[in-house]
Amino acid sequence: MTAPRVHPTAILEPGVILGAGTSVWDNVHIRHGTTLGDECIVGEKTYIAYGVRIGHRVKINSFVYVCNAVSIEDGVMISAGTIFTNDRFPRATTPDLKQLRPSDPDEHTLPTLVREGATIGAGCVIGNDLTIGRFAMVGMGSIVTKSVLDFHLVLGNPARPAGAVCRCGQLLARFTERAAVPEQFTCTHCGRTYRMTGWTVDEVT
Repeated sequence: MTAPRVHPTAILEPGVILGAGTSVWDNVHIRHGTTLGDECIVGEKTYIAYGVRIGHRVKINSFVYVCNAVSIEDGVMISAGTIFTNDRFPRATTPDLKQLRPSDPDEHTLPTLVREGATIGAGCVIGNDLTIGRFAMVGMGSIVTKSVLDFHLVLGNPARPAGAVCRCGQLLARFTERAAVPEQFTCTHCGRTYRMTGWTVDEVT
C-alpha cells in the first residue's frame, strides 16, 4: 500500500488519520480527530475541521471549507471554493455581547451528509441538517438549503431540481412538467438504465 503524501506546508493536527495513497497539498489545514480514507486528494489551502469523516477516493479541490458535523462518503467530488455550514442561526457572542460563544459543537450544530458518488460544483454553499444523495450533482455556484435526492441535478439559489444524472456524470433528462407515470431513461454515454417514479430516480438492475 502507498503511504500518504503530505506537503511540507500542510498542517495536520494530532489524531488525524490518512488512508493509503491519500495526498494532502500545500497550505492545507486538517484539524484533530479527522479521518480520510484511501486515495483521497485534498487541494491547496483547504480547511477541514475536527471530527470530520471522509471516505475513500474523495477529491476535495482548492479553497474548500469543511466544518464540523460534515460526513462525506466514498467517491465524492467537492470542487474549488465550496463552503459547508453547520449552524443555521449563528452568533459571534452571547446576547449581551460580553462573551464570545464557544466554537465547540452544541445543540445548534447541525449535520450534513454527502452520499457516495455525489459531485458538488465550484463555488457552492452547502446548508446544514440535510443530505446530498447518491451520485447527485450540485451545479456550480448553487446554494443548497434542502436535501438533494439520489441522481438529481440541482441548480441555482436556492438550488432546485433541474434534471437527472447518471453514475457516469452525464445528463439523463431535464425536468419539465411530466405526467404522473413512471419514466425510463438510458444513458447515451454508458448504457445504464434508470427509472423515475415521481421525483425518485432508481437504477434498473
